[in-house]
Amino acid sequence: MNAGLVVILAVTLLVYFGFAHRALDRLRLNDRVALIFLVAMMIGGFLPEIPLGNNLSVNIGGGIIPLILVGYLWSRADRSEISRSIAAVLITAALVFVAVKSIPVEPAYNFFLDPLYLIAIIAGVVAYITGRSRRGAFIAGTLAIITNDLLAMVENISAGIVAPISIGGAGVFDAVVISGFLALGLAEFTGEALERISLGVLTGKKGDKKNGKERE
Repeated sequence: MNAGLVVILAVTLLVYFGFAHRALDRLRLNDRVALIFLVAMMIGGFLPEIPLGNNLSVNIGGGIIPLILVGYLWSRADRSEISRSIAAVLITAALVFVAVKSIPVEPAYNFFLDPLYLIAIIAGVVAYITGRSRRGAFIAGTLAIITNDLLAMVENISAGIVAPISIGGAGVFDAVVISGFLALGLAEFTGEALERISLGVLTGKKGDKKNGKERE
């Protein structure tokens, strides 16, 4: 089983057993809708790819379903959040493009991690930093990888190279999943930690005020 499917399966179990309820609330997703998307991604990853012509095809699980999910999330966001997430997508996609050009993909250079996974991790971290919200982080991480597939197609056409490109297919499926859920996980973990710290500070201040009144 590849890494992308492992991540989706793990997230599916978390959602099913109710451990992701708070994160889903912030994404404005309920458990049922989230499970539908997750199962659709898993099943879609095994279905035949849809040809689009000019050596371009799209994977259902790694391309079409994530795009539908992003559209669904955007439909539940306000204009300012949509604008921020689009900016995050562009920044993340640009850095991923640079990483793709900079990181050797030959097996001889790979010490412990598949370069595609490394690129997915870079995309996830950058998406978390630039997304500024859980929804924005997930959208940026997901679309940055898909956008780079499209950039690869444009590059091939410009250079006159005839090579098949699958949007969200093969190893890119793993990268789309890892990047999106890593960005979301970082945003959720950091957000929860900051909320707990702020609540602790506020509780401490209230306690100090009460103690002060008692001393008076």
